[in-house]
Amino acid sequence: MKLTLIGGGGFRVPHVASVFQEDSPVHLDELCLYDIDPARLAIMRNVLVQLGLAEAIGSVTTTTSLSDAVRGADYVFSAMRVSGACGRVIDEREALCRGVLGQETVGVAGYAYAFRQIPEALRLARAVAELAPSAWVLNFTNPAGVITQAMRTIYPRVVSICDTPIGLVRRAIHVLGLEESTTTYDYVGLNHLGWLRSMTSNGVDHLPRLLADDSLLARMEETQVIGADWIRALGHMPNEYLYYYYKNREIVQRLRHGQTRGEFLVKQQGRFYESAEANPGRAGEVWRAADAERDATYMAEAREAGEGRPEEGIDIGGYPRVALELMNALSNGATSQFQMILGVGNSDDESGRGLLVPELRADAVVEVPCVVDANGIHPRRPEPVTGPELGLMTAVKACEELVIEAALKGDREIAWKALASHPLVDSIDVAREVLDAYIARNPDVARVFAQG
Repeated sequence: MKLTLIGGGGFRVPHVASVFQEDSPVHLDELCLYDIDPARLAIMRNVLVQLGLAEAIGSVTTTTSLSDAVRGADYVFSAMRVSGACGRVIDEREALCRGVLGQETVGVAGYAYAFRQIPEALRLARAVAELAPSAWVLNFTNPAGVITQAMRTIYPRVVSICDTPIGLVRRAIHVLGLEESTTTYDYVGLNHLGWLRSMTSNGVDHLPRLLADDSLLARMEETQVIGADWIRALGHMPNEYLYYYYKNREIVQRLRHGQTRGEFLVKQQGRFYESAEANPGRAGEVWRAADAERDATYMAEAREAGEGRPEEGIDIGGYPRVALELMNALSNGATSQFQMILGVGNSDDESGRGLLVPELRADAVVEVPCVVDANGIHPRRPEPVTGPELGLMTAVKACEELVIEAALKGDREIAWKALASHPLVDSIDVAREVLDAYIARNPDVARVFAQG
């Protein structure tokens, strides 16, 4: 089995390789790392060897040729980052200096990221359609829902992966003392915008018990960043990224006067790559230290100073574990079935009852629970979405569709409309200023709109 990783010089490659060890239910004959930066490819291959992660994989290859990388692949993981971490700095800071949220997957910063990612994502989709037409593409590239929806216009076997919703579910199951194999749940949303609305075991919905118990609720990471009172008012458990919507004023104020995540990562990863290249014999050790620092500071802007992430004694596993479970079910589904939350097409409902979320377009990518086996991915129809949650979903999805249209057409006016219509943008003039700044400062964004 061949797995191709797009963005193979990226910092998190060892996390992906780590799940394919000797006890893995999925055996790889080849892990192909593709990147446009040969120096980073060499560094990450060296890290894999030093960490002992290459031994259990039949072969670890590297290439800067997209055709060679994709040809014959059974699975393609897309984790590209056009413009690198430096692009993220521009995305976040140009928004923040105008009083608008700068976070790479939410709002205008996420849309700037999408503008420059979409052309390359479409190039990948075309290559897979031509050179590996039966492969599954597992998209990790942010903003995941937008990129997946764009890629599916060319190649339908694309699904988006995110560990945040399944991490929420697994924490709740653990805190409630339930068994994952016998628990079903209702979750619905978009990427980084969704809600856990029920958790049923033995015919009983246990989510109300979680929301009513102070001690149980306090053990949930989502409570730490959003707050118990608001979660109880909602009556369901929000994805932690909804923090950026529910406390937008507070986070913008905090980030305007501090270091953005992009600025932190540019410095931290820059130090790692420089050190790993200068000291190749210590590359694995240097990576471990940098990875620990990165993990400890994840979503640090959402916490008070000195406040750490809750320790629950449960291995959530991250997106590589979700990807492994998906590959295992698709490859070995005669004996293995997994329930997971994935980004799928709104028209992928197999129940014969229409769209998964009837208020959205048929081609919309939504996140819902799915059962996966050798016959494919089978979304479970969620309960109806109503009220403010439906309003937020439809508003954000409408903006995402404008982002895709703007990138495909190279149309600046549609791009402006996408930014200006986002729920977290309060001025059409500011939206235009931010878009103009993105185009002026980032050639990869400017190139998309060169003819517009």
